[in-house]
Amino acid sequence: MTFKELNLRAELISAVEELGFVHPMPVQEQAIPFMLTQTADLVALAQTGTGKTAAFGLPILNMIDEKNRQIQALVLAPTRELCIQISNDLKSYAKNMSNVHIVPLYGGEDIRKQIRELDQNPQIVVATPGRLIDLIERKRVKLHNISFLVLDEADEMLNMGFKEEIERILTETPPTRRTMLFSATMPAEIARIARNYMLDYHEITVGNKNEGTENVRHIYYVSQARQRYLVLKRIVDLNPDIYGIVFCRTRQETKEVADKLIQDGYNADALHGDLSQTQRDMAMSKFRIRHTQLLVATDVAARGLDVSDLTHVINYNLPDDVEIYTHRSGRTGRANKTGVSVSIIHSKEKFKIKDIERMLNRKFEQQQIPNGLEVCKKQLFHMIDRMQHVEVNEEQIEPYMNQIMKQLEYLPKEELLKRFVSLEFNRFLNYYKNSEDLNVLDRSSRDNESGDKTRGRRSKRSGERVRLKINLGNKHGLNPKRFLGIINEVTDDKSINIGSIEITNNFTFFDVFEDQKDKLLRAFDGVNEMDVSVAKGSKSFGEKSGRKVRNFEKNGKYADTNREKNEEKPWRNRERSRVERNHRKKWYAV
Repeated sequence: MTFKELNLRAELISAVEELGFVHPMPVQEQAIPFMLTQTADLVALAQTGTGKTAAFGLPILNMIDEKNRQIQALVLAPTRELCIQISNDLKSYAKNMSNVHIVPLYGGEDIRKQIRELDQNPQIVVATPGRLIDLIERKRVKLHNISFLVLDEADEMLNMGFKEEIERILTETPPTRRTMLFSATMPAEIARIARNYMLDYHEITVGNKNEGTENVRHIYYVSQARQRYLVLKRIVDLNPDIYGIVFCRTRQETKEVADKLIQDGYNADALHGDLSQTQRDMAMSKFRIRHTQLLVATDVAARGLDVSDLTHVINYNLPDDVEIYTHRSGRTGRANKTGVSVSIIHSKEKFKIKDIERMLNRKFEQQQIPNGLEVCKKQLFHMIDRMQHVEVNEEQIEPYMNQIMKQLEYLPKEELLKRFVSLEFNRFLNYYKNSEDLNVLDRSSRDNESGDKTRGRRSKRSGERVRLKINLGNKHGLNPKRFLGIINEVTDDKSINIGSIEITNNFTFFDVFEDQKDKLLRAFDGVNEMDVSVAKGSKSFGEKSGRKVRNFEKNGKYADTNREKNEEKPWRNRERSRVERNHRKKWYAV
């Protein structure tokens, strides 16, 4: 099938052909005819980078009324970068439609400039949720007449905490609108939004639900945690043409890894939340044009970065949420190209690999960490291959060739090649000459090693725990994995131990060691919309005194948990009814 067979307007067909596209991608092939011929809402599940912008953009542009200078279509995107990208893509599709006006609305830009753009009466608005609500409250955007609403990367918007903003925006739109929800995965909250805000929707799935793209190969290496950075360097050195993103858990780790790579001579840069918008734009721009080979980033910072030719995604740490892994790996293997998703894990994380395998319906391949000889061999033949295919500019080098030939004429061909290889390759040979084996040995071999008796011991902590609470809960889309991700991101401290977690509708209660309480409270101090404090009755849940579990009553006295009614403390009630227990299961299914 070609785009000409999709019954699009001639202006759109010519624009698409000028962009070099002839055959629609699978999601486009299914979504465009449905949008043009049906009236139902649409849920489309497809990996990022599979052509979703054209899948909703082309049919909307085809049906837009150019003479009507009201907002007819709204596209919501999770990040500034994705908002700009979608807007640019739509403008390129509409380049031959002279009366169509498209305006992007996003944070980090002068709002007065965007208000002036809105005064030009656009037919299509592409927006991030926060900036759109700001402009709605200023009465500069009116959505009561829109015909089309698109939620692009809907799962990402929910992961970023935009649930309430999305629902607020949906209430500003007319019930007669057509809604299109595009997502890489189908978590429970996406399904709930589809049920509550979409009418008689049709579902399109490219691949299987929550399944990774077939163009990505998934491999992992098992190492000791303290050698993770050395493993990363081996992976990069084994792939001389690598062009990829290295994902870290926290901003601090991102800075440290990027700084180390730069100091060790690698072409790398960092992308994290501490950068100003100008620094962020510069880092992303350099990466897009390949001036940077490796971008070290947090998940939050990398959202909205759309690059089609990534060869590798490297998980310096596995994410807590399987859906985040899906988004990470989906950044490579785009546009029918192949890619590799690499994970560096320690031995106790193998269960996470199994969980991700089940989620993606993909088999992961464990590989041995390459040794120095393998790396040197790969680098050497890569250099020889480059020499074979280098473009020789005769005109530029001709003036120097006679002198070079005279200077080197005494060297036989074999000796000349040896010197050339040594000149270019000595750095790698010296670095890897006595390199150690980074692969994790089995327990019996490790125990027999001399001089390392403490290796493999687990550090244990003991002491009194205290119960804290945060003002996020079930209604905010929080589950234990997302909660731990927030703790990691805000504290930048892996030593903080989180004990039992109890999630209610409005709050999450959790245990920490007494000596780590102040560190955690300081980390959250000043974080917008997140309030962490000591819970009433701050003894930890399950802390024992003698043989009975005891907690604080409202008056400050101890009471046996078994006798406590807990009407005001439902998170402590161990004797819930069947209905309550089932409801609690739903909290963890979010």
